[in-house]
Amino acid sequence: MLAELHTTVQRIAGNVERVLVGKPDVVRIALVTLLAEGHLLVEDVPGVGKTSLAKALARSIDCTVSRIQFTPDLLPSDITGVSIYNRQDNDFEFRPGPVFANIVVGDEINRASPKTQSALLECMEEHQVTVDGNTYTLDSPFMVIATQNPIEMEGTYALPEAQRDRFTARVSIGYPDPQAELAMVDEHAGHDPMRDLRPVSDADQVRKLVAAVRRVHLSPEVQRYAVELVSATRRLPELRLGASPRSTLHLVRAARAQAALAGRDFVVPDDIHAVAVPVLAHRLVLTAEAQAARRSPVDLIRALLQRVPVPHGAADPTGQWARDNRAGR
Repeated sequence: MLAELHTTVQRIAGNVERVLVGKPDVVRIALVTLLAEGHLLVEDVPGVGKTSLAKALARSIDCTVSRIQFTPDLLPSDITGVSIYNRQDNDFEFRPGPVFANIVVGDEINRASPKTQSALLECMEEHQVTVDGNTYTLDSPFMVIATQNPIEMEGTYALPEAQRDRFTARVSIGYPDPQAELAMVDEHAGHDPMRDLRPVSDADQVRKLVAAVRRVHLSPEVQRYAVELVSATRRLPELRLGASPRSTLHLVRAARAQAALAGRDFVVPDDIHAVAVPVLAHRLVLTAEAQAARRSPVDLIRALLQRVPVPHGAADPTGQWARDNRAGR
């Protein structure tokens, strides 16, 4: 199954990289989030390809996709759906909103009011929607890919901590290097690659891959390492708020997906390291003093990765990783 997973993921990654040139690490985190049954927050300045990443990933999978343009006048019912009175049946009829899709692309999520943003809380955590006392289950796979601009504050609302904590990972695309930008100009100037993008997988196959990721072995030593790493954020004097227990679950799920992408059926500490920054950094709240000192959550997580002891026991059932690690391979 891991061979099929690797082949499918390579096809999806190749599809997305036709649109988002020169950003393989960003595409990797997006795929890790998909396989970990999580949600992705793409946070960066305008024009670097936030929406293109979301749309390319959605279009690469043959499943239901919806796009929500978040605006200040958007209402919760515009997202979840609404009950309408049907005069013929003399009863209320539920009309599903755009959240009833496998992949939901939320563009500029911080332009909607906190009341509207909160409409996604139940969807993202419990994969269900409750309207007028009735609960409706969302189909699997279900993934929210939201974008936001962290620089422009006019007409925006900061994401509540409860909302940020539901995003499994956050990525910042950043500006491309000169070679990648030159390639982008050459390929995109007279042609839109998004038009030619065709699905290379489907919802049923993604469900099978997600099930395979769940079976990736996680040793007790690596479990303790993940817990110790998350717990250490709660003791940092630079933070008002450390990472939550939910973030521990997201961290190990993402590490399982990372291990599967690497072709392994067991998680090693390197997998935790590969996903720790995108999974944990956006959940941390700095103190005023740390902000004045220009400390960043990313720097704090990287420092913890250097400080928290890495387990030396066998990370996999065969003990191969521990032997290789001791040999310095």
